[in-house]
Amino acid sequence: MTETALRETICLLAKSMFDRGLTGGSTGNISARTEDGGLLVSPTGTSFGRLDPARLSRFDASGRLIGGDPPTKEMPLHSAFYETRSTAGAVVHLHSCHSVALSMLPDVDADDFLPPMTPYGIMKLGRVKLLPFFLPGDPAMGQAVRGLAGKRSAVMLANHGPVVAGRDVEAACNAIEELEDTARLAILTRGMNPNMLTQAQVRNLITTFNIEWDE
Repeated sequence: MTETALRETICLLAKSMFDRGLTGGSTGNISARTEDGGLLVSPTGTSFGRLDPARLSRFDASGRLIGGDPPTKEMPLHSAFYETRSTAGAVVHLHSCHSVALSMLPDVDADDFLPPMTPYGIMKLGRVKLLPFFLPGDPAMGQAVRGLAGKRSAVMLANHGPVVAGRDVEAACNAIEELEDTARLAILTRGMNPNMLTQAQVRNLITTFNIEWDE
């Protein structure tokens, strides 16, 4: 994908998520690798509904800002995924409602944040790690992601929002939407004793689709 096309795609996908209420106001941030090894990043204080392709923050392959507006303050999160996951071509962070609500409940499994409700939640995300609360922009968030040593493609920041890395920007956006959908199902069925996928069914999915699964 050319850089011009990538800029347009980032803004198109961001607006789609904003229009459907997956992140509101000036929340959320998104980044993607360019062909030369650099990054395009949503600027600080911008809305997903009104990103300007020409004003995206542009980093070169050495991590130096070379164009566009100042980047999101959550750059430590993005950098940590790119540094620890060689397959990461894009990173998305949202403040999506149901995933944040689920992160606030007392009996959620921090090592396996999402219950095994659908095959696609497993196929697109693997196991999601719930990280503790950090102040927005705190470099410690990036340190926490680095501490996972690249074993997770998705994390949930408690009381804050999900962060997902994907092979490209479309894959990352699809995966983070799956995370929010699964969290919504978990909230909707809470207390109803729903039928989850069995361990055997989960293992069959992992084997059949060669899913990255950190034990």
